[in-house]
Amino acid sequence: MAVKIRLARRGRKKLAIFDIVVADARAPRDGRFIEKIGTYNPNTNPASINLNDDKALQWVLNGAQPTDTARAILSYKGVLLKKHLQVGVNKGAISQETADTKFNEWKNVKDSKISGKADSLLSKKEAEKAARLADEAKVNAARAEAIAKKNAVVEEAPATEEASQEVAEESAE
Repeated sequence: MAVKIRLARRGRKKLAIFDIVVADARAPRDGRFIEKIGTYNPNTNPASINLNDDKALQWVLNGAQPTDTARAILSYKGVLLKKHLQVGVNKGAISQETADTKFNEWKNVKDSKISGKADSLLSKKEAEKAARLADEAKVNAARAEAIAKKNAVVEEAPATEEASQEVAEESAE
């Protein structure tokens, strides 16, 4: 029995959320599975991935073959690196402490990149909001100025009409 780590689609139309599952290769995409090991939400920026790393590593070490997308997710979360290091430990090429140190260094760098991207997206969003508010303030100021000019012209118009009536009365006398 060939076992695959793959995505099972759920969610509504055009707003999919995926479960990361371990399933028999012969089972349909959204059908029967052996175990659910996580979720993947591509609708957020950056994409949200919740994965049980220990279960995923166990399945990969036991021979489960990830699909292309599942392989990318496992690589992103560090499961494939952990497998690579564990195989080195099993062969005796490196010690367990060295493997753990390398993985923790990689994980810290990866987490800082992810948080940096999230921070940059947040600051960009705030800057765009500030720019929109400034533009709106300019438009409001222009409208207020236009209304003030219109009111000033309307006030001057009756005064000129009264003056023209006085001039007309004087000329009539």
